[in-house]
Amino acid sequence: MHAFKSTVLALGILAALPSFAQVSLTIDAAKPGPVINKNVYGQFAEHLGTGIYEGLWVGTDSKIPNTRGWRKDVVGALKALHVPLVRWPGGCFADEYHWRDGIGPRNKRPVKVNTNWGGVPENNAVGTHEFFDLVEMLGADAYVNGNLGTGTPQEMAEWVEYMTSEGKSSLAELRAKNGHPAPFKVAYFAVGNEAWGCGGNMKPEYYTSLYNHYTTFVKAPPNNRPKLIASGGTGDDTAWTDVLSRDAGRVTDGISFHYYTLPTGKWDKKGAAIGFPESEWFSTMAGTLRMDDFIRKNVAVLDKNDPKKKIGFYVDEWGTWYDVEPGTNPGFLFQRNTLRDAVVAALNFNIFHAHADRVRMTNIAQMVNVLQAMIITDKDKMLLTPTYYAFQMYVPFQDATSLPVTLANNTTYGMNGQGVPGISASAARGKDGKLYVALVNTNPAQATDVTMDVPGQAVASVRGQVLTAEAMDAHNTFDKPQAIKPAPFSASAAGGKMTVKVPAKAVMVFAVEG
Repeated sequence: MHAFKSTVLALGILAALPSFAQVSLTIDAAKPGPVINKNVYGQFAEHLGTGIYEGLWVGTDSKIPNTRGWRKDVVGALKALHVPLVRWPGGCFADEYHWRDGIGPRNKRPVKVNTNWGGVPENNAVGTHEFFDLVEMLGADAYVNGNLGTGTPQEMAEWVEYMTSEGKSSLAELRAKNGHPAPFKVAYFAVGNEAWGCGGNMKPEYYTSLYNHYTTFVKAPPNNRPKLIASGGTGDDTAWTDVLSRDAGRVTDGISFHYYTLPTGKWDKKGAAIGFPESEWFSTMAGTLRMDDFIRKNVAVLDKNDPKKKIGFYVDEWGTWYDVEPGTNPGFLFQRNTLRDAVVAALNFNIFHAHADRVRMTNIAQMVNVLQAMIITDKDKMLLTPTYYAFQMYVPFQDATSLPVTLANNTTYGMNGQGVPGISASAARGKDGKLYVALVNTNPAQATDVTMDVPGQAVASVRGQVLTAEAMDAHNTFDKPQAIKPAPFSASAAGGKMTVKVPAKAVMVFAVEG
């Protein structure tokens, strides 16, 4: 059972509830559900703006402390998130990326123009070897996105062979010559990106034929064979999931899906990242909660075409997208990151948990300096965003076993005759055996009491963290890098009841103690 059944409700639906009603949360710990794949907390690093260059990669000659070119401060902060997976090199960039440009001596690699993002030079300093060095430092799996848009089946097949082959093949020997005799471990490999848009403006039937064509030649040793991902749809469109699961399901491990939350819902004027009105706080909450409906519709298609649940539904691009920071390159997609973003992230986590049987990977866009980033850098300076802290608070849910939750008498937060559930909840049994609960309050002005019941298990106290602030757009700056961060939280049962007060506009994660 999901924590909520609808993303946008008419305010009148709950008008009959008494104003003093207390929200009740029931967790059925005796009925474990599917495991929440750790890759639900995956990251995304595209060759876009300063997302890689400066944000992650500074080069071996930089005065900024680095390990083989990768910033020590940023890598250290990402390791604290237990990053399970990194997607690279794009995004739209992937369908113009030719892997041979990014191997060999860096001073001899060709310089191209990044036509998708800002028209800036791309010197290919970060290529295959550098990327795998990064994921190995992070202890993460590699998700490589192949070039379908401007590449060929031969180019794609040779890249996979270069990365995974063993023995004495010419490509394996070339990899060894370039410094890595052992094969790279490629966990996931995608064939193209957003084929419906920047990846080629294709129809699903045409892309499916190309997918079947290309994957025929993508081969790897049995012990190092990546899971293959097909480029799926976006928004309300389920046609991509339908066609791919019917006609390419034999060689597909997952179908991707992209959805971004825009406060206004309009691409030409998305809304500001800071200094926004409450109306855009609300529209952002309502917009991001549409993710649940999108997943439900696509999962229904998958259940029809793939009843054995072989195919995963991979939300490999998601997050908030605002108007770029004034004075910055529009193609760099830099935006401030506030408490609103942390709440959005947590709401999506709870949705992904509720669909853990199909949603086996997601990748927030993006890791550093781009869109809803974990980390922001400025030359040698670095700060952590509220979204970073949301990911950190949810670490116990990685590979945890989901548990059914029921919310009764939920509040509604709304404006202009529309509303969204006031409280979102998720629960799971962590790998350490503890029961973890996440609560999110979408209301920016009112705290809510939540009474918690775990039938068959005594609840004496809870202990964890809460993330909130006075301002809706509270954010960290280089002058005040810790203006917003999680605070310790604990509460004890009284009179046999465990009641948790969830502050306004807050994210809470805690362990239940008997």
